Amino acid sequence: MEKTVTIKSDDIAIAISTKGAELQSVTGKGGTQFLWHGDEKFWTGRSPLLFPICGALKDDKYIFNNTEYHLKKHGFAMNCIFSVEDITDDKAVFLHQSNDETLKDFPFNYRLWVIYTLRGNTLNVEYKVENASDKTMYFSIGAHEGYYCPEGIEQYSIIFEQPETLKNCVLENHLLTGETTTILENDTVLNLNYEYYKTIDTLVFKNLNSKSVTIKHKNSKKQATINFDGFPYLLFWTIPNAPYLCIEPWCGIPDSSDTDYDITKKEGILTLKAGEKLTKTHTVSFSE
Repeated sequence: MEKTVTIKSDDIAIAISTKGAELQSVTGKGGTQFLWHGDEKFWTGRSPLLFPICGALKDDKYIFNNTEYHLKKHGFAMNCIFSVEDITDDKAVFLHQSNDETLKDFPFNYRLWVIYTLRGNTLNVEYKVENASDKTMYFSIGAHEGYYCPEGIEQYSIIFEQPETLKNCVLENHLLTGETTTILENDTVLNLNYEYYKTIDTLVFKNLNSKSVTIKHKNSKKQATINFDGFPYLLFWTIPNAPYLCIEPWCGIPDSSDTDYDITKKEGILTLKAGEKLTKTHTVSFSE
């Protein structure tokens, strides 16, 4: 059964649902709400976990060992009930394991931990995956955190750790076309604009120089800095006039429109040999 647990530090408090081990709120000690609250008028998600794929597969399918399998966009972990393995004042550990239902769409036994730890004003989000199969596992994993922008995203900027020439990888019907469009030239500041999202579904970036970005309110001290070292792809998503921006570090990427469906050849796919574990961690530091 779905339930919500809370942990806190001296600076922030967070709530997490056992459904998808998904963040439900991030509240500063001054009362600032940093996380989008899931209003169905725009988007009911808040911070879904993407596993065992990130983004869309062409025709929602892939082939492994000459067998066809089906996965919807972003996979199924966001809809699974996780068990609470451990909880203290400032740390919560969630676990989901493969079962008969997951094996229908993803033919690998696995254990997936999501670990939230608070240290002062910083939230540490750790994903730990264990391959419990007797064969190599192919998968992706990523974050999809929605940052609350009640005044609208145009009152915020993205500040990159290093100067960037941002080449957006163009998506069409949620698939990579192979084309790019340049939206920033050798600069550290991207002023957010809804115009991007009138013609572009999602901004998709590869090969960034930066390992962290900050979403900063232009007229206050409110900001969140996301460190995504170890995640090779970064995406920004919203919809026109929605009061949030999703900042998404991914280990994985949508299919190309010309894919042959073979998951072992998929760009950005992660692999784990039988019995191996992999850990990916990103952090978010909040100021208000």
